[in-house]
Formats: sequence, C-alpha cells, structure tokens
Amino acid sequence: MMRLLLVVVLTLYGADAFAAGGLPAVSVVADGNGGQSYTLSIQVLLLMTALTVLPALVLAMTSFTRIIIVLSILRQALGTAQTPPNQVLIGVALFLTLFIMAPVLQQIHAEAVQPYVAGELEFDEVVTAASTPLREFMLAQTRESDLALLSGIAQVPDIATPADVPMTLLIPSFIISELKTAFQIGFLMFIPFLIIDLVVSSVLMSMGMMMLSPMLISLPFKLMLFVLVDGWALIVGTLAASFYV
Repeated sequence: MMRLLLVVVLTLYGADAFAAGGLPAVSVVADGNGGQSYTLSIQVLLLMTALTVLPALVLAMTSFTRIIIVLSILRQALGTAQTPPNQVLIGVALFLTLFIMAPVLQQIHAEAVQPYVAGELEFDEVVTAASTPLREFMLAQTRESDLALLSGIAQVPDIATPADVPMTLLIPSFIISELKTAFQIGFLMFIPFLIIDLVVSSVLMSMGMMMLSPMLISLPFKLMLFVLVDGWALIVGTLAASFYV
C-alpha cells in the first residue's frame, strides 16, 4: 500500500524528477546490428499502474471520505434532491482534499521524493520516509477506541508506540473514525433544517393545508437561511479546520 502511495506522490511531483533526469521515461539501448531499441522505465510502469488504484488510496487514506459524506448530508438536509449534482460535490471534495492534504504531500515530497531523485535514498528507504507524514496524519484523526477494536479483532499484540501500528490496522481504523466524525458533523448540521421543516409542517397543519407538501414551503426558507449565514463558507471552513485542531 505504501509503495503504491509513493508512486502516486511521484506522479504528482513527477515534473521535477523528469527534469532532473532521475526518472527517464524511455531508455535507448543500442543492439548488435547498429540499430536501437527503446525500453520503458520501470518507474514509469509503476506510475501507470498506480493510476488504477488511485481512487482507492484517495478514499482510504485522505480526508475525502469525511468531506464527501458531509456534503451529501448537507444536500439531503436542504432537500434539494440532485442540486448540487454529484459531479459538483465530488469536484469540491477532491479539491478540498488536495487543500487539506497539501502539507502532508509537501512533507512527503521534501523528505522522500527529492532525496530519492537525488540518489540519496534507496526505494525501501523512500517508502519508510514517505509513510511517516501520512501515518502521523491518519493517527491524528483515528480514535483510540476504533484502533483498539480492530487490533482486538486481528489479535494484534500490545502496540508500544504509534510507529508500531501496522498500516493494515491503521487504514481501516482511520476509515471507521472518518465515518463516525462525518456523521457527527452531519447530525449537527441537520438540526437547523429539521427545525424549519417541523415549524412549516405545524403551521400547515394548523391552517388545515394538510394536502400541501411541507417540503415545497420549507425549501425556500432553508435556502434563505443557508445563504444568509454564508453556509458554504461555514461548511468548508469547518471541514478544513476539523483536521488540524
């Protein structure tokens, strides 16, 4: 898993590597007949292979899961059906994920990718150096209870230090914690809109207009409330701040 993540980081910062000549895309080999043959670099092959698992890495090891769940609950709370559409929500979640993960990626680039391109580290050493910032990020967002639950299921012996937590245990613990945090944020976010729905329903019932859908009346009020409080800025700011508190 960490090898694949490192390959993804090399993809993101590949321009510097190719410019420095550390990762040649194609090597030219002279054959015995005076001709030439072209060989694809193994690094490029790994980069191409990593693209197939990139979505899984984004979902399992970044802030994307929490963000997309909160945005989906927000759309449900507003009652706007497919507005914003899924493509917009995913786009917002991806770029917000890149913004939140930027310090981690920059640290990986400085401590692992650049020394590897300069020939100062071997590939196995790069994997260890690249895993440290990502491990620190995931550990900071993982609840001890979730980590203890999965370690008990897997019958992992007592873990002395955070560095001893295996990635096979840390990643599912991180995902469970992210799901729990996302639903907690979604619950708190849902309450104001639920109150508006209850008030509108009560007013319609008291007026005898039981055949009129409360959602049709409450939707403009919920949109007005969301706009007046600058809801998008509050949601995005809260999500970004929740990872570094």
